[in-house]
Amino acid sequence: QDGPQRKKRKSEVAEVDKQLDILAIGTAVGSILLYNTVKGELQSKLDGGHDNRVNCVRWHQDSCCLYSCSEDKHIVEWNTQTCKVKCKWKGDNSSVTSLCISPDGKMLLSAGRTIKLWDLETKEVYRHFTGHATSVSSLMFTTVKPMNENKPFDGITGLYFLSGAIHDRLLSVWYIRSDRKEKNAVMSFTVTDEPTFIDLTISEVKEEPVKLAVVCRDGQLHLFEHILNGYCKKPLTSNCTIQIATPGTDGDSTPKPVPILAAAFCADKQSLLLVYGNTLQPIIEKVSVNTTESPVCLIRDIQKVLSLKTDVALTKVKTPVVNSDTKVLVKKNIPGHSTAVKTPSAGKEKKKNKRKSGETEESIEERLGALGIDVTKVKTPSGLPQTDSFAVLLVQGLESNDAEILNRVLNTRKENVIKNTVARMPVHAVIPLLHELTKRLQGNPYSASLMVRWLKSIFTLHASYLSTLPDLIPQLGVLYQLMESRVKTLQKLSRLHGRLFILVTQAAASETVQDVTEVNQTAKLVYEDESSEEEGSDDEMIADKDSDENWDEDEEKEEQSDEQDMTVEKEINGDSDLEPENESEEE
Repeated sequence: QDGPQRKKRKSEVAEVDKQLDILAIGTAVGSILLYNTVKGELQSKLDGGHDNRVNCVRWHQDSCCLYSCSEDKHIVEWNTQTCKVKCKWKGDNSSVTSLCISPDGKMLLSAGRTIKLWDLETKEVYRHFTGHATSVSSLMFTTVKPMNENKPFDGITGLYFLSGAIHDRLLSVWYIRSDRKEKNAVMSFTVTDEPTFIDLTISEVKEEPVKLAVVCRDGQLHLFEHILNGYCKKPLTSNCTIQIATPGTDGDSTPKPVPILAAAFCADKQSLLLVYGNTLQPIIEKVSVNTTESPVCLIRDIQKVLSLKTDVALTKVKTPVVNSDTKVLVKKNIPGHSTAVKTPSAGKEKKKNKRKSGETEESIEERLGALGIDVTKVKTPSGLPQTDSFAVLLVQGLESNDAEILNRVLNTRKENVIKNTVARMPVHAVIPLLHELTKRLQGNPYSASLMVRWLKSIFTLHASYLSTLPDLIPQLGVLYQLMESRVKTLQKLSRLHGRLFILVTQAAASETVQDVTEVNQTAKLVYEDESSEEEGSDDEMIADKDSDENWDEDEEKEEQSDEQDMTVEKEINGDSDLEPENESEEE
């Protein structure tokens, strides 16, 4: 090729590069990804605009400008060449869910529940509309020019736009007036279920009707055709309803509905592109529909068209083919390895041996015995299957929510059994076990004391796994509040326990003092005023023993008697008033 032609090709490539098809994708973390569909790669990333999930992204007619709205209540205007925020303003008191740019590019519709029309130059609200009871999911203009052509057109006044909301079976049409009086919808279209996909043909001439295709959550497609000419009180019903179903042959006599996923008008505004079937592998078909017939049911055999192949052999375990001569040695008492490997010949013989009439059917026990399973091991006194460890039982109980198994495992008191069980259990069962323990902690205080041991083992052995969970705080919120309330009451109880302990110890101390003073207080000497002669003679004999002569003669005896009297006084703690001096006086 010649040189000038080659230069021309290069310039053409440069023009194509400038007008690349860019796909803007809003993410849940607040950033926006710009994906190049021609090159098939990520071109750039827009950060710093939103703090929460991006709900809607809209390109401006100027290809370098992009608008986005988010759960953080803000609307952001982006410059896609510099990847920076041009402008950011608060769009609503709640999350902003949908955006739409006016045909002339000077106005912006935003909606959370109420709908606002913004002037993009001043970023001020131009009009307010009532909106919907729930979050608006779709916004789109239905007309490009005003229907009344006599008045001058300012780019926005006299236009109609459509809105749909989640869980709302009415699509509302709004009219932008020159004054601010009318805030309610001028007309509405009724559908059978919540709208999931909406497409329309924009009306450019006054007499041309607006064609609307609405796909609902129930899989039906509703077609509307209406000339927008002012206020309409009653909700408008669809001109045609399209459904798709299977033919109902090949043994299955009942036709089954096939959901329609999306629909769009073609360039001729007559035929439709339908998307139906499975979301993983949808079928796209161009259909020309006669709207005079309603409802229309299209018969499509999606089983022949749609063939989702699934890998059957996902397991790496292979069953060996064993000849009759081969001897297989299997270790006993291992779960899953107690059955003998069947030979192919044995399987064939089993198929041939059909039960004849008159023969009794084998019992379950005999069949298990034929399979090589020991029936006596399966039958246990408690009625529960024996397993190698409590960990297997615990996981089974949590998955089946079996109270009997859970009670058997969780009511154990042995610390080493609890630690081993928690250590051997799989990681995915930790959170269900925590929920089960939280339920039991709220019950009987006796069971709570047992559950705390399990909690201690879980938090010590699985702390690293729990710290990796992003939603750990809501998962353990109930347990944390429960423990906080228990600790608060324990603080008061400990104070009460301290006071009671002081009172009890003081009472016990006073009792011990009283016990010491209670000595045998029988009198060592009894004096009687009136006595008989015999008693008098006895007194005289005692008096002879303790006479003053004896005291004067032997001073050592006196000292000994004094010491004995002192020991008696110590024993009775001074309660007795009898002294050796008094004895002589009494005599």
